[in-house]
Amino acid sequence: MLQPLVQTRSETAPTVGGGGSSAASATTVRVLIADKLAPQGCAWLESQPDAQVTVQTGLEDAALVEALAGNDGVVVRSAVKITADILDRAAAIDGCRLRAIARAGVGVDNIDLEAATRHGIVVMNSASASTITTAEQAFALMIGLARNIGHASRTVAAGGWDRSKYVGTQLHGKTLGVVGMGRIGQTLAQRALAFGMNVIGFDPYINADSMLDGQVKLRRSFDELITDVDIVSFHVPKTDTTKGMLSAKQFAGARKGLLVVNAARGGIVDEQALLDALESGQCGGAALDVYEQEPPSENSPLRTHPKILCTPHLGASTVEAQEAVAVDACSALLNFLRGQGAVGAVNVRGLELNLSDRQQGIADLAQRMVALLSAASEPKRISKVTFTCRGETIASRADTIARFALAELLRRHLDEPVNVINAALVAEQRKIEFNTVIASDADEDRITIELTDGENTWRVEGAMYADGQPRITRINGYSMDMVPAGQVILLTNNDEPGRIGLVGRIFGEATLNIAEMVIGRQQRGSGNVAMMILKIDQPPTDAVLKQLRDAPGILSVSAIALPELG
Repeated sequence: MLQPLVQTRSETAPTVGGGGSSAASATTVRVLIADKLAPQGCAWLESQPDAQVTVQTGLEDAALVEALAGNDGVVVRSAVKITADILDRAAAIDGCRLRAIARAGVGVDNIDLEAATRHGIVVMNSASASTITTAEQAFALMIGLARNIGHASRTVAAGGWDRSKYVGTQLHGKTLGVVGMGRIGQTLAQRALAFGMNVIGFDPYINADSMLDGQVKLRRSFDELITDVDIVSFHVPKTDTTKGMLSAKQFAGARKGLLVVNAARGGIVDEQALLDALESGQCGGAALDVYEQEPPSENSPLRTHPKILCTPHLGASTVEAQEAVAVDACSALLNFLRGQGAVGAVNVRGLELNLSDRQQGIADLAQRMVALLSAASEPKRISKVTFTCRGETIASRADTIARFALAELLRRHLDEPVNVINAALVAEQRKIEFNTVIASDADEDRITIELTDGENTWRVEGAMYADGQPRITRINGYSMDMVPAGQVILLTNNDEPGRIGLVGRIFGEATLNIAEMVIGRQQRGSGNVAMMILKIDQPPTDAVLKQLRDAPGILSVSAIALPELG
């Protein structure tokens, strides 16, 4: 994909989420492993010829800031805290390279996502690698809770044998409520169905009445679900919406003796409300793998309550999962730095950075279109940008392709780092309205980008035909057909005899060869104005550009260097 015309981080940085040209792929990227990781992950990274790997664990404050700034990507688990302050200080270091953070695991509570997005840093996790392990942990907790296995085991170990005290309940025939029907929630539900349980679910981000071939009916709210279940298990991230999701109000509306399983995040279950419900008998027992404070204080009743089964955050703690999350995190990080998409990205809402080859080519075209439009326009203050796409290839990734174009536009007008990750946020902060429009009136893949400053509007249109070659088809009303690549001169002139010859003479005297010339014409007032777009073999000198601007009948001259195709 198109390399940034104004580099914002390291000179060799590939465009975020790009197509991975051979030049970008051959670039050595620096990767920091900042947390203890399964050795398979580090070994995989070190086996890659384009990765320069540094292992430094236990870094804090200034040492962490410096290490982050000196590397293109970092792999962490949960021990390293990458706060907003750490990221702000790293970004302030001249030549900061950091573009990606990979979390070997699911939770990203230790990374400030807002700050990362603000600085254009993608954050990825390796959630899928630990799906089965985490679901199995939740299921094991559910079985252990229902059959009192933990407390019974401790009794036997202490010399006791009180069978009547630990009479449990079977899972078969019970109704399980699964909160969060993502990968882990669905995996748990499948196992519960195999045990003969009835399963219902709740997930506000799934617009359906049922899942798993109709075997799991979905409720419209958590309050609706909690009234109908014998056991509830949580599989959602901790957010402002899910914090304290199960509190005194929900316990009051639940079936008496409700069993609670939380292997997701501490704080989703209100711990004081849980203790109160256990004491009253409204809650029959709880199995916890996560806590609001980890570890809980030594005198916490969560550790000793006879109706609570506790484990020390073991959700992803299997040999298989630790190896898988380490390798997945390292692989995702390096693929992103190579420009091959962002698998598992958690701070790029609305973006799908895994583009097909043709979609990558269209995103590249969009960036080239913006570069040319910027050269052909002089906005006083950008107020609105509209990206319109036509064609099935573009439609499924329209917003992502539009963000590439927006990032290129902002890069050319701002002196701060901008890329596809933070482009929309930067535009919002500057009160720039950004719209993506999907039109369905063309079979071909076409893009229109419109820029306004409130008084004037500039417009560029482009297309990619079956041959895969990007074309500019119109700029500010001038019709043309050109491949945007190489050294380009945009020139407007009075449409009168002799202007083409004049321009050709100036280039000839400067021994600059014109490789291609495209001319568009339009009516303005009482006369015509033409636009010439010339592709030349070498960059023009300042003297040549001045001579062009001073020539009679020449209205404007702009020069831009676009990367060659491929």
